[in-house]
Amino acid sequence: MSKDTVAGGGTLNPAPETPPRRKGAPIAPEVMAAALDAYRAGGSATDIALQFGFSRNHLYERAARAGIRKVVRVAPGAPALEPFAEPPQKVEIAFHPVRFAHPRDTWLAVRRDYLAGYSAQACEERYGVKEATLRDRAAREGWRRKDRKVRKVEPLHPEPDPAQVQETPEGAAVSKWDAIAHEAQRPPAALPSGAAWATWLLQGGRGAGKTRAGAEWLAARAEASPRARFALVGATLHDVREVMIDGPSGLRNLPGRVRPVYEVSRRRLVWPNQAEAYAFSAEEPERLRGPQFEAAWADEFCAWPRGEYTLMLLRMGLRLGADPRLVVTTTPKPQPALRKLRAERTCVTTQAPTHINAAHLTPTFLAGLEALYGGTRFAAQELEGVLLDGEGALWRAQDLAAARGAAPAALDRVVVAVDPPAGSEGAACGIVVAGRLHDRAYVLADRTVRGESPLGWARAVVAAARDHGAVEIIAEANQGGDMVRAVLALAGAPCALRLVHATRGKRARAEPVAALYEQGRVIHAGAFAALEEEMMALGADGAGPLDRADALVWALTVLLLEGRAEPRVLQL
Repeated sequence: MSKDTVAGGGTLNPAPETPPRRKGAPIAPEVMAAALDAYRAGGSATDIALQFGFSRNHLYERAARAGIRKVVRVAPGAPALEPFAEPPQKVEIAFHPVRFAHPRDTWLAVRRDYLAGYSAQACEERYGVKEATLRDRAAREGWRRKDRKVRKVEPLHPEPDPAQVQETPEGAAVSKWDAIAHEAQRPPAALPSGAAWATWLLQGGRGAGKTRAGAEWLAARAEASPRARFALVGATLHDVREVMIDGPSGLRNLPGRVRPVYEVSRRRLVWPNQAEAYAFSAEEPERLRGPQFEAAWADEFCAWPRGEYTLMLLRMGLRLGADPRLVVTTTPKPQPALRKLRAERTCVTTQAPTHINAAHLTPTFLAGLEALYGGTRFAAQELEGVLLDGEGALWRAQDLAAARGAAPAALDRVVVAVDPPAGSEGAACGIVVAGRLHDRAYVLADRTVRGESPLGWARAVVAAARDHGAVEIIAEANQGGDMVRAVLALAGAPCALRLVHATRGKRARAEPVAALYEQGRVIHAGAFAALEEEMMALGADGAGPLDRADALVWALTVLLLEGRAEPRVLQL
């Protein structure tokens, strides 16, 4: 394209023949008029400045003063681009293309804050719009900022709460997260077996602090790992940006942490030490093919459309560094994918109900929801963070909520029921303590252990029996009866041992026990979240291991159902 041609097929007005102008000499009015006419017609400011012998900034200033806007054409005969109209993928302005990488909503927010008095640098930090691009668009579209002397402008990033940060001797504010985080928000040191975990599943209710825990974990790792690469995966790309990155507990708003810069066009966060985290949507799992990472944070796993498949592709990319790890934060739903994740040998789970984070929530939030939904399945899942039953399960959330109560001072009989694991590595040994008074049973403790050797779980059984004064240990003998008897004797069992054999399926054995709950004859003397989750999964498809629930069924069967007469036909 020649210098006399503009986008759309038009031509510039011919420039008058003028002798070279000395630096600092005044510009003749007819020369400036010709330059402005050429600029109005779509000419390049650089070419016009060279042709007429003055700077581009001088041309911009005179054009703005005269209210002249450059003609913008997409194609020959197309109308001019209006301010804040949705920009096409490629727009030609004179001799060079201009591409707006940010959507219209982002530009509207930038314009609002810029006109309110925020600096271009502050808007760049908040929205990722380059400062030069912002200034150029503001000049072209005539944005006029209000006088900041008469308008109080709240900072884009207010000072952090003093309770969240502490000052160093040098006067810098650093995070107090390690001191203020509740137990479920702290990364586990290791698996119960002592081995390192590969996946940490933080399962919690709404507002329990899951997002903050995931963000703090990834931010700490990024600050300690220069040039490291991480992955952020959410249900949608919007969720990644608005919750995991820019949300109140997102990576860019953590008190006392280094604030990374978000590059919208590349979908990545960049820390000052060049560590970077790339954003991915679970709606586009195939984008996870190819990239590789040292660690990843996956949020709201149960809301992913293809959770198990997306998680598989994400894990295949965790192949950098000496210790690649994955953190999953989610409100649980009764899905086979979540149950499989919980049952993995290298996965460790922490659970956080909403009320544990009540100090950081609106005071009426919990009270209002408890009044509306207390004791329902919704409250158990969304507030307690409990993994509910699936289709065909025997227990309901409201039944277990109604079973809460206190144990009496004395009981007629106390037993410890054991569901031994088939192996030692990663397998759980269900250990439940229960007692009886008259025609009611009381669940006293869940002492289940995972990843222990046979002697290790046997010692846990013996300790439970001694702590609660049990008169009998009930152990399922389908998995090596002689071995079970031998290890319990070696561990020093303080009471009688009875081996029981399962001749029916889990559901058939559990149905009479579930009926006891409906009759109100079983009381839980405590909150046994993991045990109750397994109870609500028993009988459902894809339930996974149910070691705690099996042990409970054996204990209550012995205490309340043993010796009960079965209906029989006496005479035909």
